[in-house]
Amino acid sequence: MLKNFRDKVALSGMTVLFIGVSLLVFTFVSAYSFLSQSLNIIGSADLARTFGDSLAPLIATCIRLMYLGVMGWVASLMTIRGVTIITHSPEAVPMMLQQQPIAEQKPKPQKTKDEKAKGEKTKEQKQAAEPQELDVVAIPPEPIAEPQPSNS
Repeated sequence: MLKNFRDKVALSGMTVLFIGVSLLVFTFVSAYSFLSQSLNIIGSADLARTFGDSLAPLIATCIRLMYLGVMGWVASLMTIRGVTIITHSPEAVPMMLQQQPIAEQKPKPQKTKDEKAKGEKTKEQKQAAEPQELDVVAIPPEPIAEPQPSNS
């Protein structure tokens, strides 16, 4: 399935991007359906009664608009995060650079048992010295310099 860290990062970036775009589409469809409804304008000779009758729909409309605004804001943030994750994912090393061509490989001379034992140790040491792919990187916070109190 996913063999390395780069593939996992790319998959999570694509997932976040897809969720963000789908939320944006849903928000715009909801806003369109809300705004395409017919408006009921109430008119009356009594201003107090008209204000009282129109206050409940006005509050409901404000709540819907705030809901759509928050949905659009969250969806755009998720879309931005998805794009950022995808663009800043670790670069893949091309396979041509990792492998030597067969023509350039030279045959190795035969080694004795002592040299083989030393060679095995050096291989283990090389593997330990090679940088491994990390799953998590922790960056400690920098200390903040606080002003010294003056003794006067």
